[in-house]
Amino acid sequence: MKKSKIGYLIIASAIIWGAVIIGAAIVLKGTAYKADISRILAGGVICHFLLIWVPLGTGSRKK
Repeated sequence: MKKSKIGYLIIASAIIWGAVIIGAAIVLKGTAYKADISRILAGGVICHFLLIWVPLGTGSRKK
């Protein structure tokens, strides 16, 4: 994978996760469900790491 493509993926990933976290915080502000949603967001981060960043890291290491 080209280095420039990896850079775009990193930026896109940061924008997407930033929007998700800010959106969830705005929607849940002052509710009792904030703790439940934080667990879901943490699960999303873990899955994202395993499905996106591990393959990217191993792919870039091979080159």
